[in-house]
Amino acid sequence: MWKQQFNQTGRMSRFILRRDRLRLPIWLISLSVTTIIIAFYFTGLYQSAEERQAIAETMRNPAMTAMIGPGYGLDYYTEGAMMAHQMLLFTAIVVAIMSILLVTRHTRGDEEEGRIELIRSFPVGRLSNLTSTVLVLFGVNVLLALISGFGLYSLGIESMDLNGSLLYGAGLGATGIFFTAITALFAQLSENTRGTIGYSFTVLVGAYLLRAVGDVSNETLSWFSPLGWIVGTEVYVNNYWWPIFLTLAVSMFIVGLALYFNAIRDLESGLIPSRPGRSNASKFLQTQLGLSFRLQRTGMIAWAIGAYILGISYGSVLGDLEAFFESNDMMAELLASAGGATLTEQFLTMLMSIIAMICTIPTLMVMLKLKGEEKKNHLEHLLSRAVSRMKVMGSYFTLSMIIGFITLILAVIGLWSGGVAVMDDPISFTTVFQGAMVYLPAIWVMVGLTVLLVGLFPKFTGVIWLYLAYSFVVVYLGGLFQFPEWMNKLSPFGHIPKLPVEEIDYMKVTTLIIISIVLLLAGFIGYRKRDIEG
Repeated sequence: MWKQQFNQTGRMSRFILRRDRLRLPIWLISLSVTTIIIAFYFTGLYQSAEERQAIAETMRNPAMTAMIGPGYGLDYYTEGAMMAHQMLLFTAIVVAIMSILLVTRHTRGDEEEGRIELIRSFPVGRLSNLTSTVLVLFGVNVLLALISGFGLYSLGIESMDLNGSLLYGAGLGATGIFFTAITALFAQLSENTRGTIGYSFTVLVGAYLLRAVGDVSNETLSWFSPLGWIVGTEVYVNNYWWPIFLTLAVSMFIVGLALYFNAIRDLESGLIPSRPGRSNASKFLQTQLGLSFRLQRTGMIAWAIGAYILGISYGSVLGDLEAFFESNDMMAELLASAGGATLTEQFLTMLMSIIAMICTIPTLMVMLKLKGEEKKNHLEHLLSRAVSRMKVMGSYFTLSMIIGFITLILAVIGLWSGGVAVMDDPISFTTVFQGAMVYLPAIWVMVGLTVLLVGLFPKFTGVIWLYLAYSFVVVYLGGLFQFPEWMNKLSPFGHIPKLPVEEIDYMKVTTLIIISIVLLLAGFIGYRKRDIEG
């Protein structure tokens, strides 16, 4: 009887591989090749031990610890230690995102669209779909681990031995496996795709913040975070394997729970009961804007709270950061005061760019929800009535602009309030506010580009995420990797003046606003004229 629950699991696995014959290779190639290229780039970037030690000094400050993890091997900062310290955590987060999206697609996503019901009408076991999804994603993450590990070792870099390289790959694979298990579990608890992705990303963001706070203030807290386990491997320095085994063991336990819940719940239902709606819709819900907001209310609220917590997390390290600058002559020399700005204010410019790009994520997600509703044929009912396409797109665009501003301002409030609590001489709210709000035109350009893609090229809306990832790499890592200036200028975030260190360039800001308006107009016109997918 129990064996029948897994009937046709092998065939279901092959079916998933067939459906994702393009997605999986793109993810694998992108992640593994990027990892190997960055490692190769490090060798030519800092060729002497003195240059690497200078960078190591900049990594000792609390803000960098909160962002990329605790420094290890800083007294002898080899290429391997540098690579693992600066890249492992962020790459692991991307691997986690891959696993969350793919698992959701083949579990709750297929269930919402009726595919699982169709499949179960054949002699297919009740647990076959979930099991095959987990097996495929486990296999993908193991393959990623092996390609990355052996790829790093094949570079022949002295400080990147085989054991450390395989451990680096294992860290990426173990993270993917853990979030495969987490997403599989939430696919049983939640009753829709939105909830599954929302809960899974909440765990990811929570794991990052818990690790950040723990790494700065209380090391014990970090060991309650799965990302803390991965960073705790200390790749290329001490090469601890036991955190990998811990991650895998916890993942297997979570998968067991997911399979049990899948076996006892009804199809198209979740174990977390949904709250019954109101008998009569409010006047706001009867509007197009109200409907669009209701569809995304939970996610928008979660991102708003997350932005505030992110701001507090970064703000809480500013006191330690101030003390660090005062005691470190090298950092004081590297960040020599310019234009009357303090050392902490100069460091804030980097934090602001990161916060702005993070706040861009929910902004784009809200706009792309329109494409998701179209793909699910939910728009046909609306457009068949007296609702114009411009009004539908306008409602999503309005919400996108609102959530962009709200998340950014909440992050600013959190950053400022966290700094006030720990700094002897806090930075003024006006300084923090201006340093963040100047990034709004760059966010608007990203929104405009998204509207253009939805309006004219709906099949290529995923390109916007690649562009945002590119912006993050060139803006955040551009100085570290010494990218040419033109690469930085390809991103709208690369044109934003770094207040208060730099003077505001009204011409650049105005140009970005004009570009965003042109993109928006083209997108709205294209959406009005093109066919709706059905």
